[in-house]
Amino acid sequence: MCFFIIESEQNMSLRNLAIIAHVDHGKTTLVDELLKQSGTFRANQQVNERVMDSNDLEKERGITILAKCTSVDWQGNRMNIVDTPGHADFGGEVERILSMVDGVVLLVDAAEGPMPQTKFVTTKALALGLRPIVVINKIDKSDARPDWVVDQVFDLFVALGANDEQLDFPVLYASAKNGWANDTLDGDRANMEDLFKTITDHIPQAKGDETAPFRMLATTLEADPYLGRILTGRILTGVVKVGDTVNGVSMENGKIESARVTKILQWKGLEREAVETAKAGEIVAIAGLSKTTVADTICTDGQDAIQAIPISPPTMSMTVSVNDSPFVGQDGDKLTGNMIGERLYKEAETNVSIKVSVSDSKDAFDVAGRGELQLGVLIENMRREGFEMTIAPPRVIIQETDGEKMEPIEEVTIDVDEEFSSRVVEKLSVRKGDLREMNPSGAGKVRLVFHIPSRGLIGYQGEFLSDTRGTGILSRGFLEYAPYKGKIQGRHQGVLISSEQGRAVNYALNPLQDRGILFVKNGDNVYNGMIVGEHSKDNDLEVNVVKAKQLTNFRAAGKDEAERMAPPREFSLETAIAYIADDERLEVTPENLRLRKAFLCPHERKKDYKRRKNLED
Repeated sequence: MCFFIIESEQNMSLRNLAIIAHVDHGKTTLVDELLKQSGTFRANQQVNERVMDSNDLEKERGITILAKCTSVDWQGNRMNIVDTPGHADFGGEVERILSMVDGVVLLVDAAEGPMPQTKFVTTKALALGLRPIVVINKIDKSDARPDWVVDQVFDLFVALGANDEQLDFPVLYASAKNGWANDTLDGDRANMEDLFKTITDHIPQAKGDETAPFRMLATTLEADPYLGRILTGRILTGVVKVGDTVNGVSMENGKIESARVTKILQWKGLEREAVETAKAGEIVAIAGLSKTTVADTICTDGQDAIQAIPISPPTMSMTVSVNDSPFVGQDGDKLTGNMIGERLYKEAETNVSIKVSVSDSKDAFDVAGRGELQLGVLIENMRREGFEMTIAPPRVIIQETDGEKMEPIEEVTIDVDEEFSSRVVEKLSVRKGDLREMNPSGAGKVRLVFHIPSRGLIGYQGEFLSDTRGTGILSRGFLEYAPYKGKIQGRHQGVLISSEQGRAVNYALNPLQDRGILFVKNGDNVYNGMIVGEHSKDNDLEVNVVKAKQLTNFRAAGKDEAERMAPPREFSLETAIAYIADDERLEVTPENLRLRKAFLCPHERKKDYKRRKNLED
């Protein structure tokens, strides 16, 4: 790996800012345009759309998962810009980077207005005293209502306790996709000049006492095969040079280590470039320390640790254990509990909103996070790395306060066509949802706001898309812990369980189509205890899907059955995790997702059923 050595531009003013918004409101597209129009890319350089989303899963899913830094130079101003995730499950990424910046650009959709994640990230920014710049994006949408959106943003700021200075926020109107932002609705719609100017006028220059001893809070951590651990943060005070000896200090445990700084990296566009020295106010990445981690302080001798911003606790967990199916080892090469545990603890070290602990079960680990999506992304990354695992269904984290059970409650905002609203209200009411608002939002749509237990939303996304024919928009965010709401009805249907091991055949599958919905097709490998379909009734049913037709001289076996077979239901990783019940598991390998019972042996399943029944009684 090669790094260019550059000197810090002494005459450039420096501003550190974050782009924050709800998911899909256009943050990454806006950053793309700032990079292009600042001259970061050459005129003839070919770059991918949404270039900041460099992770494979980010590209596939169209969302930002990891916070990333970049920088642009504009008319003698250096701007360090942090692009942040918009999904509530990755809120930990947002919380930790806000300590590095002096201002935020809050992006809001011109039609949707403030959404749950808008509220979440804005709460954190305002609490730190950051002054926001509000950009009303997608202003060219046919259903745009900019005046209403500005009023909603103002009301949100007031509700969140913004001070007078924060309430006096500048407003710009933009179409990031088309590359323009103006400070008036009737602007020339030519470029991003008004946004660049507003940033330099409104966000204060990065400051810090360069004469004081060096101190920096580590906010992100990554591993580099050449440089080792790389810690990124903002220098609070002082100056650091390559070759300096520094300490890693923990708030809880004091001094962790002393080490020599081997490399200092700064952002220039999308690339990190090596510098010999860096000073207070700059965002840098430092290599050379081997034990210091996120939320620790890097400093010279005699300095106290910097207080890190508290991170909201996880609200959901699931158990990850070794794969003990008959097909173990056929797809992956990372199979042992030690390998799985080492990978999970490594994730928890760099991801501040993930917590890992040893489970009561053998070779199993409890992984706690912010939601199904965050946990699903972790498992997807692991399967791509060659891991095989067994996943238990997600469960919410219950707390006890004065002897009372408390559970996480989420605020859910839904924009849906009027004709589907009653169905949504009915479904969420059954899931213990409390309807707080129901207002027309124009163009035949209704906005619904619910307060609902997190466990009531497990597995609901698929139902929601089906009930609204794919037209509804559901956004969610953690609200609070509240008294336990009581039992929520889970999946109504039982499952079809394979009683044999082998390859499924159409001759055996075809008659089962009347019994429910199949998950496997002709030629798929199955084993005893594997779930091969959903039963049309509420009980489980053992079936033989490998029984082949006896061949005769009159006609080929399976020809007619193949013509009558409906395609099986397919699961993504998230939908499979959400589907399984308490007595079921998901086998995850690099090539396959298989639903199965927790106990593959029928006798063990019966004993487990009786045990759980007694607990319920």
